[in-house]
Amino acid sequence: MNSLNHKERFIATIERKPVDKPACWLGMPVPAAYDNLFKYFKVHTLQELKLKIDTDIWEVDVPYNCPPNNHIAMAFNFPKGGQSMENRTLTAPGFFEDYKDPLKDDIDAFNWPDPANHIYPDECKKIIEAVPEDYAVMAVLWSAHFQDIYSAFGMKKAFINMLKRPEIFVEVHNRIIDFYLKANKIFYEATKGKVNVVLIGNDFGGQKRLMLSPELINKYAMPGAKKIVDQAKSYGLKVIYHSCGSIFEAIPELIKLGIDAIHPIQALATNMEPKKLKKHFYDQVSFCGGVDAQELLVFGTPYQVREKVHELKKIFPTGLIISPSHEAILPDIPPENIEALFQAV
Repeated sequence: MNSLNHKERFIATIERKPVDKPACWLGMPVPAAYDNLFKYFKVHTLQELKLKIDTDIWEVDVPYNCPPNNHIAMAFNFPKGGQSMENRTLTAPGFFEDYKDPLKDDIDAFNWPDPANHIYPDECKKIIEAVPEDYAVMAVLWSAHFQDIYSAFGMKKAFINMLKRPEIFVEVHNRIIDFYLKANKIFYEATKGKVNVVLIGNDFGGQKRLMLSPELINKYAMPGAKKIVDQAKSYGLKVIYHSCGSIFEAIPELIKLGIDAIHPIQALATNMEPKKLKKHFYDQVSFCGGVDAQELLVFGTPYQVREKVHELKKIFPTGLIISPSHEAILPDIPPENIEALFQAV
């Protein structure tokens, strides 16, 4: 077939239509990985790296202005000891740790942020306008409401409250969801017609199974996720839903949300084998990821990486955006393995 441009290839892949080659995505290298990558690929910036390796997706973060962290994933300062990007945790005691009853405890005592004070439409437009032509533009919104609820209480207490005091759990959770709906609306209105896909999600899975039963996830996580997905869909956007780990049992509910693809296919997690995912879900949803970032990309050879990509292409000639099985490219991944991944695609 004729060669497709980046945006066309992304749309065809995610819609499971014929492609000249599967769409691929670099992921998001962490700053600590820049030096090795830039030196190996003979570039000076992340933008130059994306152009050189020929990624199909050009991701952009929602510009969130709230020093010192300046990231929407850090919007809620729930941990009692404070937080930073370097020490972010979901298990530390949270602001609402001792709250038990929404009618008696003052939920407004927390300094709830207003996204309108931190997201500026002109900045949103500017970062989208800077994306090179013909790339699939992906806004990384995260909107990780269910992970934030862990942080709001501290993970252990959040799980206890979910079972024993669901009223306080739901009340705090709804406040978090409302924040993301307002934040995303500001971004969507500012960039209307210029974004192709959004990346949102929450981590539900461990290495071998879900962290919670499917029933609890369906009851407490999915209603909020549906609101956020429905909002994105109302703007005509594709949705890639992220959850690390073994999430096989949650995929049917994610499909019901109307998402377009599931990220990242954590390759070594139980029940996340590409052949199994294709057998059960191929006609219902696409995927993104699949190239193991726990062992293969870290310890494997370029030859082994290429062989894995060839295997994935045979299983998913379309319907899989080939990418590392974690969005963050860490400094322990040799640049030659990233090169091998893209060469094989």
